[in-house]
Amino acid sequence: MQTVGLMLCGAVLFLNALMLLGHVDQKSAGLFNIFIGAIQIITPFYVIFTAGADQWTIFNASGVFLFGLTFLFVGISNLTNYSSSGIGWFSLWVAVLALAYSTISFTQFDDVKFGIIWLMWAFLWTLFFLLLALNKNIAVLTGWVTLIEALLTATIPGFLILIGQWDQVSTALAEIISLLFVITFIALYYRTRQTIKYRQGSSEPVSA
Repeated sequence: MQTVGLMLCGAVLFLNALMLLGHVDQKSAGLFNIFIGAIQIITPFYVIFTAGADQWTIFNASGVFLFGLTFLFVGISNLTNYSSSGIGWFSLWVAVLALAYSTISFTQFDDVKFGIIWLMWAFLWTLFFLLLALNKNIAVLTGWVTLIEALLTATIPGFLILIGQWDQVSTALAEIISLLFVITFIALYYRTRQTIKYRQGSSEPVSA
């Protein structure tokens, strides 16, 4: 989940966020999801086949499948108009595994920064589960969280790793950013909930 692959995750999450917020057509986003999803299925297979007996290389490559399969699932669903409930339940499975990857990052690799990032991904996939499997009215909230995570957990880390500056990001800074993320989510939650209540009680259109 490093460098170019991580940046591509950011690109897909960015586009999917705009789709959830109503700015990108589902089929347009679907094509991009399939394209990047296919890349992120082929790439980890290559890494695994060439890793030999390196357990942790295989472990790191396996995490890419979680994103690749999700993106393919979303892309196919968007293009075929299939029910998205399957994506929702799959997202629950991914969220649980992301917690496991986070735990390994903290305990085995002593990598607090990616431990936090995996936690944020687990939270995002939980929102997808609530939205798509349980049909909770949180599309706008999920869109904003996806947009923020596209930058904080994928695009920016991927670019910093690519230019060799990721190690300059301190653990303390990562913890502060994660705290600000929690505060921002709480603010977004209350704002979007109030917007939904207003829409339900009024015939006037309101932008979220």
